[in-house]
Amino acid sequence: MARNHPAEARTLGNRVSRFDHTAIDDAIHGRLRLGIMAYLSTVSPAPFVELRAKVNATDGNLSTHLSKLEEAGYVRIEKTFSGKKPLTLIHLTKPGRSAWIEYLNRIQALLSAAE
Repeated sequence: MARNHPAEARTLGNRVSRFDHTAIDDAIHGRLRLGIMAYLSTVSPAPFVELRAKVNATDGNLSTHLSKLEEAGYVRIEKTFSGKKPLTLIHLTKPGRSAWIEYLNRIQALLSAAE
């Protein structure tokens, strides 16, 4: 009977049966991007200024990290107006939500392996 290599990660439904550190999504794993994804998973869309305050970032830093998440397809940036004032809304996309859940499952597998 063939056995899986211990470092392999298999996904069964929404659960990861084994941990593989190389399977952690680098697009999410950065500290600021992690905060962005966590916040957007509960509040989406979020106004740029609200998100900036919640993750304690500068405009430039937040924009850079949002661009990385947008390139990965995890967020969508919508530029609109509220009255005559510009408003930027950040949306968590369906692929972004799926990636976030998978990320959490993989981190849980790491934590479980440490027990």
